[in-house]
Amino acid sequence: MPLLTLLFAIAFSAAPFFVPFDGFDPDLYPVPQDDPPVQPAGWAFAIWGPIYLWLVASAAYGVWKRRDHPAWVAHRGPLCISLAVGVIWLSVAQVSPVWATVLIWVMLGTAIDAYLKSPDADLALARAPIGLYAGWLTAASSVSIGLLAAGYGLLGPVPAAYLALVIALTIGAVVQWARPSVTYPAAIAWALVGIAVQNAGLLPGLVMIASVSALILATWGARSLRT
Repeated sequence: MPLLTLLFAIAFSAAPFFVPFDGFDPDLYPVPQDDPPVQPAGWAFAIWGPIYLWLVASAAYGVWKRRDHPAWVAHRGPLCISLAVGVIWLSVAQVSPVWATVLIWVMLGTAIDAYLKSPDADLALARAPIGLYAGWLTAASSVSIGLLAAGYGLLGPVPAAYLALVIALTIGAVVQWARPSVTYPAAIAWALVGIAVQNAGLLPGLVMIASVSALILATWGARSLRT
């Protein structure tokens, strides 16, 4: 299982080199989603770089130093499932936002499970990278719901953005309460800042809620670091 985790982490990190992805094609939705307010600014997606590198480093450390450590056993199974689904996610997202949404929620559920089961020791090479991964997936999964709601005409673009914020903040608060850390809320806060910047000067209410929520999550994470 340690080696399998490393292999999936490497495959997951390498996938963008084989399947480039710049976001969902707006025309894949019945109501095309051009510049939707729910989606963070493009630069926010740069967080995937640290996520990929940190997950690979964590898995490599697990093989090298924690191969048989009992505290490292529980989180590997759900993490492998999440990463395995992530390997094919880009290909699916290019053709079907609905199935991509289903898969990203599978990734999120198993990533959160792995995060909650991650060891207390080796914080920087276990809980921290998985937390960053799970935090960003929390935001991305919520955004995917907002895109579907607007793209299929269930809600307007702005109400769909608010719906995504509510989902992300609810999940984020529950998980952070259950397992306080720095990286999990930081990843969600980063996405919220991206949403605020994307809508600056256009939707002041959405910008304010996203900004204040990001500040609260960042503060919560900082307090977790002190304790």
